[in-house]
Amino acid sequence: MDTLLENTSKQDQKIAKSFMANLRDISAFHITSLDVEVKLPGKGVALKIPAKAFSLLVRILGNMAEGKSNAVLPSNEMLSTQQAADILSISRPYLVKLLEAEEIPYTKAGTHRRIELKYVLEYKEKMKNSRRKNLDYLAKQSQNLNLGY
Repeated sequence: MDTLLENTSKQDQKIAKSFMANLRDISAFHITSLDVEVKLPGKGVALKIPAKAFSLLVRILGNMAEGKSNAVLPSNEMLSTQQAADILSISRPYLVKLLEAEEIPYTKAGTHRRIELKYVLEYKEKMKNSRRKNLDYLAKQSQNLNLGY
């Protein structure tokens, strides 16, 4: 499966906002635990899609409504160091240092490093949790020291 990375145009954003506004009227969808039935207006046809796929579609459209871009990748996608650095919002040289320090598992294909998407996302979540923990600690310290924050 190819990676799909698309920027959101103003027209796409407008359509996504309309969809999200109309999503509140859930009568067009019949949701079970396994699938979602979507009725196409004027066609008299109902399509079934997996509930997980519908949930992903709603998240994608929510991002589009906010003007954000979306990337759709298979969970076992092998990324280049630049792609992984972009996902983590860090420089490629810093990512290489993390790889060499064995912070993130990787493989080598010739002279190129390849990182599985799941490891990049695990590291991103680990860093998010670490930042949250450190910020909570700093907030508690500032309250204990009565710094007025």
